[in-house]
Amino acid sequence: MRASATLRPTPPVVEAKPNGTYDSPVGRYIHLTLEGQDYRVYFEEAGSGIPLLLQHTAGCHGGQWRHLFECKEITDHFRLIAYDLPFHGKSIPPVGPRWWANEYKLAGGFLRSVPLALSRALELDRPVFMGCSVGGMLALDLARYHADELRAVISLEGALKVDFDVNSPALRPFWHPQVSNEHKARVMDALMCPASPEAYRKETTQVYAAAWPPVFIGDLNYYMSDYDLRNEASKINTQKVAVHILSGEYDWSGTMEKGKEAHEAIIGSTWQGMEGLGHFPMTENPEKFLKYLLPVLESLRSSDTAIRST
Repeated sequence: MRASATLRPTPPVVEAKPNGTYDSPVGRYIHLTLEGQDYRVYFEEAGSGIPLLLQHTAGCHGGQWRHLFECKEITDHFRLIAYDLPFHGKSIPPVGPRWWANEYKLAGGFLRSVPLALSRALELDRPVFMGCSVGGMLALDLARYHADELRAVISLEGALKVDFDVNSPALRPFWHPQVSNEHKARVMDALMCPASPEAYRKETTQVYAAAWPPVFIGDLNYYMSDYDLRNEASKINTQKVAVHILSGEYDWSGTMEKGKEAHEAIIGSTWQGMEGLGHFPMTENPEKFLKYLLPVLESLRSSDTAIRST
């Protein structure tokens, strides 16, 4: 519990732009062969420079990164690439297998293969990877098992393990014919700082209410069951791949304590607690999030410049 007197409500957000204005990202589809099956994967990109792959949270899509695409401090130096996992957002299911005949469950091997396959298809030179929640766990997973293919990972709301039973009665309403998708939105609202702009909090929850019903609980299979880095984190070589962990103060799932625990287990990593932010820093309060993200990106730019000059 936190004293309400410490919270300062954020003024209403105004984003109005002239009629006909284009936003920065350009989207398209790419065919990726994942575990022997063709998938049509949607991604958006903007900017130039160091490639930066962006992984969304469970049950969501790449639109979560829209604010970063409009930040010239980032796009002047980084090529942002935000993709939708298969079955998420605009990445429709594959044609061929009877996917509807099986329960959707996201597994680590498949999840790790997506950004790696995309990086290879786009011929990226050791990109930076940033993910949140499920993506935050994936960032650390990639650092452990695929350090040679990445120059750095940024784990938002990451941890070594979220110790919760995905099959518990508490999670069954996340996919039940008598429970509205609005239930997911209400739970996600509780993961954010209540002082974050209301419009952005409601946008964050709307995405969860709009998604394919089985996809969120299916993604939690990786988040809560499949993923466990407690015995592997110490093996991450930060001389090969830099590791940066950012944890939101109001996130009661990937807590600041869990983020710090991961940092302490990964020699050479960095960790920062983000005050006044929750589980969705890039969407719930992007202006505040940039204050924590930009120094990390600047350190990556400096490292890249130093490497190229030697």
